[in-house]
Amino acid sequence: MFESLQEKLELALKRLKGQAVITESNIEDALREIRRALIEADVNINVAKKFVEDVKTKALGTQVKGKLLPEQVIVKIVYDELVEVLGKKLSDLVFASPPPTKILVAGLQGSGKTTFCAKLAKSLKKKGRQPLLVACDVHRPAAIEQLKQLGQQANVPVFSIPNETNAITIAREALTYARKFSRDVLIFDTAGRTTIDEDMMTEVENLAREVQPTETLFVCDAMIGQDAVTTAKAFDERLPLTGVVLTKLDGDTRGGAALSVLSVTGKPIKFISVGEKLDALEPFHPERIASRILGMGDIVTLVEKAEQEFDEQQAKKLEEKIRKNQFTFEDFWEQLKIIKKMGSLRDLLGFLPGMDKALRNVNIDEKQFARVEAIILSMTKEERQNPKILNGSRRKRIAMGSGTTIQDVNRLIKQFEDMTKLMKTVARGGKNRFLKNFNLPQGFGLQ
Repeated sequence: MFESLQEKLELALKRLKGQAVITESNIEDALREIRRALIEADVNINVAKKFVEDVKTKALGTQVKGKLLPEQVIVKIVYDELVEVLGKKLSDLVFASPPPTKILVAGLQGSGKTTFCAKLAKSLKKKGRQPLLVACDVHRPAAIEQLKQLGQQANVPVFSIPNETNAITIAREALTYARKFSRDVLIFDTAGRTTIDEDMMTEVENLAREVQPTETLFVCDAMIGQDAVTTAKAFDERLPLTGVVLTKLDGDTRGGAALSVLSVTGKPIKFISVGEKLDALEPFHPERIASRILGMGDIVTLVEKAEQEFDEQQAKKLEEKIRKNQFTFEDFWEQLKIIKKMGSLRDLLGFLPGMDKALRNVNIDEKQFARVEAIILSMTKEERQNPKILNGSRRKRIAMGSGTTIQDVNRLIKQFEDMTKLMKTVARGGKNRFLKNFNLPQGFGLQ
């Protein structure tokens, strides 16, 4: 995510290395490169121009104090400006009082709108809400069936009326159903449309007028850059948009849409979709995204992802095992399964400061998880609970049973021993419990 923009900004800021003070002459080249980086990232040209002007104004008015270097000062100013452009702070969903909250979701065909509806429903359910998905896409073949399948995966009911071709009728009946069965959030999945299709735009306008949504979210594909922003602006002229959702952001190396949408449309980004799984949805935190763009990582989001998967009681038991030097391969296997649920290894490592840069030319072998799992499952229960008994003959048997080599088995056992020592040291130091849990063998999955 944002890899291309991150790399170009990094090169631009390097131009200030070795400078003793910030002056108009030595900052000019860096600003020119920043402007070029933003435009190449498909950021709106007016947004890019204002961004650079604001950075220049603040930089020239800043005195470098103490041991700070000019490039460090500029990084802080660029970070602050990125946060400003991205929206300053999290824009939360607004919930109606009294319920139900009505969320109308609109977007282009193929933007990931229906999947977003299911992701949002699952996220809200985790937070104690009682969402209802409403199938108002009466135009696309199999759209209702797709929503039903996604709803089943998210364990959220879907309201639809067989053979009904009027979206307003479906929405009206869904509201009655929600009140009757105490569903406190309705998510209306509408048909994908374009601004040039007047009949379709009129339909969604009428639907919004009927529903009177608490939130109207426009879903767009981040990978189409400026086109996404332009389309969002056009939809805003026809609908009471309250926010934007950027999908496929995990595949967007540029970042133009994210950096332009608020300035151009005046609407905040509320969510970003960063994968195909129903859990791959994040609230949009401007300060965290700015940190990622500048290669500073995003520890807070990583911890939040972990906290969703780690059970507090299990974590305490694990901590006690580590302190008593009783951490086993069974415990390790359980931790691996949790980490797999959190997302791809590359994405997880990318949340750590400096890792985006470090991983650019590194091949991360996601299949390593499967190989490690195969080795552990080829051990007996006794061997998993007491790795000290793993002698040569046992290791040979495990290698044959897992379809790996003795060297693979030896490497994993050595990494496990090293990791156990490290975890015990961390436990003694009383560090954050998450960090004690979130440990991989050294070099795990990297080639």
